[in-house]
Amino acid sequence: MNRFTALGRGLLLAALTTTTTTFAQSVDQTKGIGAGVQVLTQTTRDLQDYFRPMTTVMYVIAAIVGIFGAFRIYSKMQAGDQDVQKSAVNWGGSVLFLLAFAAILQAVFFQN
Repeated sequence: MNRFTALGRGLLLAALTTTTTTFAQSVDQTKGIGAGVQVLTQTTRDLQDYFRPMTTVMYVIAAIVGIFGAFRIYSKMQAGDQDVQKSAVNWGGSVLFLLAFAAILQAVFFQN
């Protein structure tokens, strides 16, 4: 009878040790998940801080491309070139692309 009691105690001790180890691992995992959430939140803030000036730069580049393109098209019109319409479409498309790209950046990264 004493032998079974010792076996029961051993099994109880093994179960308790396993439960304690499992609990400790779950607490460690919870700490790890919390740290991961903090890192992702900080990374998101850093990306938003980086993309705000980038959208402004994209608008400035679009304005420069627009002014330069308008000057080129005016020069071609004054010179009597045949491909003025093609140049105007290309210039307009590039400016629209830059503006759309900046708007998409704002829509994706600045959902407040």
